[in-house]
Amino acid sequence: MSKSLKWVGLAAALVCAASALAAGKPGKAELIGANIDTAVDVSQSPTLQRWQAGGTVVLGVREAASPMVYALGANEKFVGYHMELCERVVQAIAPKAQIKPMVLTAQNTMPLIHNGTADFNCASMTNNLNRQKQVAFGLTTYVSEVRMAVRSDSPITSFKQLQGRNVAATTGTTAVQILRKYAGENELKFKTLMSKDHFESFMLLESGRVDAFVLDDNLLAGVISQSKNPKDYKIVGEVIGAEPIAIQFSKDDPQIKKAVDGAILQLIRSGEMHKLYAKWFMQPIAPKNVNLNLPMGETLKKQLAVPNDTPLEEFVIPL
Repeated sequence: MSKSLKWVGLAAALVCAASALAAGKPGKAELIGANIDTAVDVSQSPTLQRWQAGGTVVLGVREAASPMVYALGANEKFVGYHMELCERVVQAIAPKAQIKPMVLTAQNTMPLIHNGTADFNCASMTNNLNRQKQVAFGLTTYVSEVRMAVRSDSPITSFKQLQGRNVAATTGTTAVQILRKYAGENELKFKTLMSKDHFESFMLLESGRVDAFVLDDNLLAGVISQSKNPKDYKIVGEVIGAEPIAIQFSKDDPQIKKAVDGAILQLIRSGEMHKLYAKWFMQPIAPKNVNLNLPMGETLKKQLAVPNDTPLEEFVIPL
């Protein structure tokens, strides 16, 4: 049998369904994924063959990265925007596969995806050229804006007010690099306290050891929503950086990249991606049923209208 006849059946079906949907909406095909190659040759991917035969897919998760992915309750059930996205992608490309979560940190995510210990990273991670040396990124599914969380009674409203203060940040996040660059360009001097995860960074703010916690807006909103008293904190400051966020997986298998992008493309075309966003950002979420109230930004809307996997270094906020 020729290679052309050995494409992944389900992935091909997704593409056909998506094409039919686009055909029913004149003008959409040119905007939504017209130039994305989603033709998958499963004969060239032992990993896809294993997954489709019922093998285990290891999903990298975080315990406290709400609303992207976080642990819910003592039974270690993981939920969130990117967690559900990962699950839907796996179900689309390998319906028989078994899903197993694995807790990762900002420090070990890249090497564990690179060496195959975990198959996907479902947490929030910026797509940049340096990381692309180790892993592949799917189509952009979120655009984060770097801001800061402060206590509700804090007078801080701008990053320029951080002069001489203490600031919390999480090791391994690109927000750290953006903050340092901003400080250098604006001749600001402040002390940065680094933590291993977002939960520990927020504890520094909660305990009063720092005046602000700098991170992506979605993650800040998630951490605040899970705190003891969400009303005691607010997100402030000008946007000092916007970053394309996507799930990651092995870069050594281009067929996985095609299959993943095909599944994401179908979610975008069908409107399910917008519904998924609304579920996690515009509706009450567990465990405290707090609504993050983060409407989809214009930048993300335009990204989803013209899906791509553009890295941070080439990322331009569309006008």
